[in-house]
Formats: sequence, structure tokens, C-alpha cells
Amino acid sequence: MLTRRLAIAARQLWKPSHALLAFPLVLIVAITAADLVVPADVHLGPLLVIAPAITASFAGPRLTGLVGLLAIAAQAFIGLHYGVLFSRNVLVQILALVVLSTLVVIFCAARERRGVELARVRSVAEAAQQVLLWPLPERIGSLEVSSLYLAAEAEAHVGGDLYAVARTDGAVRLLIGDVRGKGLAAIGEAAMLLGAFREAAHHHTTLPDLAAALEQSTTRYLADFEPAEEAGERFTTSLFLEVPDHEAISMITSCGHPAPLLLHANGTVTTPCLHPAPPLGVGLPAADGHTVDVLAFRPGDTLLLYTDGVIEARDASGRFYPLPERVGRWAACSPEDLLQKIRRDLLTYVGGHLTDDAALVALQRKPR
Repeated sequence: MLTRRLAIAARQLWKPSHALLAFPLVLIVAITAADLVVPADVHLGPLLVIAPAITASFAGPRLTGLVGLLAIAAQAFIGLHYGVLFSRNVLVQILALVVLSTLVVIFCAARERRGVELARVRSVAEAAQQVLLWPLPERIGSLEVSSLYLAAEAEAHVGGDLYAVARTDGAVRLLIGDVRGKGLAAIGEAAMLLGAFREAAHHHTTLPDLAAALEQSTTRYLADFEPAEEAGERFTTSLFLEVPDHEAISMITSCGHPAPLLLHANGTVTTPCLHPAPPLGVGLPAADGHTVDVLAFRPGDTLLLYTDGVIEARDASGRFYPLPERVGRWAACSPEDLLQKIRRDLLTYVGGHLTDDAALVALQRKPR
């Protein structure tokens, strides 16, 4: 039992960097041995500074300092071996090695401190994402659901794109939207819309009424928080979707948002023709200004909702990402697999970095 506990403790303390530590140690031994066998007028001791410099690339300040001390001890041993330890030349070499090792340790400590700060920032961003964009359930009503968010800003996990789902009596309602702008500057408006949708989805019987309620919420928010220099320029494209439990249809109301893609199991992809109203925030509060478009949504079909950060992504030659042409080969996949394949394909297409936030939601209808 004691042996097992010691083995478990050793595995917990062991880090991958410990294996890499063998390289600078072998380097110190090799340089020291080589200096002892080469002619006396050839000095290899100054090369020992390479060992702490290499260690700093994968280890923390403590291990780097330890390797630096070993390098200094090796330099002293070389001087002692030749009987010139206290000569001016050897003392200068030892002093230079001390100074360089100290500088490497200081650099390593500063890098580690920045790494800790970055980890804290990431944890805050992840917490903000969990609060703002609640994870969508894997199954709700007759739908299997998956979502994906790709933020454009470095180290950001959430930005101006948004999605939310609500379960109402006999139906599932979903909102996907894109606040003008990207990254952290759009979070406030996105948070307002998500909160308003989660409440209003249960109090309005039709999608036009729901869209009108969200328009009023957006107008009030902009009146209080819209910057003066951006007056009249803030808006949110949005799409409201309702899927009844017992009808093989889906109802859509678009407010300036791209139409979803309907994927059939046989690989065909269709884009429904919608009649969009203006985006939220431009002053269309009346429900009669919004149209409900109805399309067939049968078991086995998948609806793919997305923001314009997907279809406006460009490759090195400036061509837009052809989403409808790409997704047909994955039409039979589950929602989770579909989004992961799109993610890999999209990032490869743009060279690994998006210039705008992108969000996708896949809904697949299952037999009840």
C-alpha cells in the first residue's frame, strides 16, 4: 500500500519538463568532459551558458536556476582541474556565467508570471462565456442540438455573436444573432438580448410578437448605453426559430440575418427563401412588420444556423468560405460531428484565424 501511494505521488509530481531536463544535464557533462580532453589553450567552458538558456524554454525559474548552478560548478571544476581556478580568466568566465544565468532566471520568472496572469484571464473569459452563452442542451424536445462559438479576438472566448434556446409548451424556440462589432465591445448588448429572449420566449405566442418585444428591449438599451459617436449605427441581425413537437415544420422570422441551411440525410442542401425584416435596433417595434416563413423539417433533417462570420470568412486569395457547398458531404453526421468538421474546415480555409466572431447551431430532428 505504501509503495502504491509513493508511486501515485511520484506520478503527480512528475511533469513532462522533467524528462527534457536530461538534455541540459547531458550537455553540461559533455562540455565539461570535452574541455578536459582538448588542448589546454582551447576553452570550451563558456559554452556551458547554453544549458540554462535551453532549460528556460521548457522549465520554470527554479529548475533553470538549478541548471545554472550546475553549469557554474562545472566551470569551477574545469578551472580547478587545470589549477587555474583563481586566475583572472577563469574568475571572469565564472562571473559572466553567474550574470547570464541570473538574467535567464529573471526572464523565466517574468514569463511564468505572465503565464499565470494569462491563465487567470482565460478563466474569467470562460466564466463569462458560461454566464452569457449558456451551454445548449444536447437534446431538447424532438431535437438533437449542438453549438459552436469561434471568437475573433485573441484570448477571447465570447464576443458579439449569440444564441439561446427556450422550451415552450409544445415547441422549441431558438435565437441566433450577431451584434454589430466584435469581441468584448459587443458583450453588453449581446447579454441584454439573451436575457430578454430567455424571458420573452415564454410570454409571446408568435414569433413576430417575440421579435417586436426584442426590438423594444434593444431600443431601450441603446437609448441608455449607445455611445454618442455611434448613434444610429448599432444594430443586431437576428433569426428566431420555432420547431413544434408534433408537426414536421419549422417557423422562422428573420431580422436581417442570413437564412439557415436545411441538410437532408441524402446529402442535398437547400437554402430557404426568407422575407427578412430590418435588424433589431433600427426602429421596427410593430409585430406586423415581421414575417413568419414556414419550411418542412422532417425527422433526419438538420437545420444549420450560423452568423455572417462564417460565410464572410476569406482565404488567402480573398474568396468567401463556401458553406453550402462544403456541408453537403457531412449532411448525414450528428450535429456535434457536423460542427466539428465545419470548424476544422473553416479554420483551415482561413489559415487558422478568423477576422470576425462566428457562431453555429445545428438542430437535427429525431423521430419521437
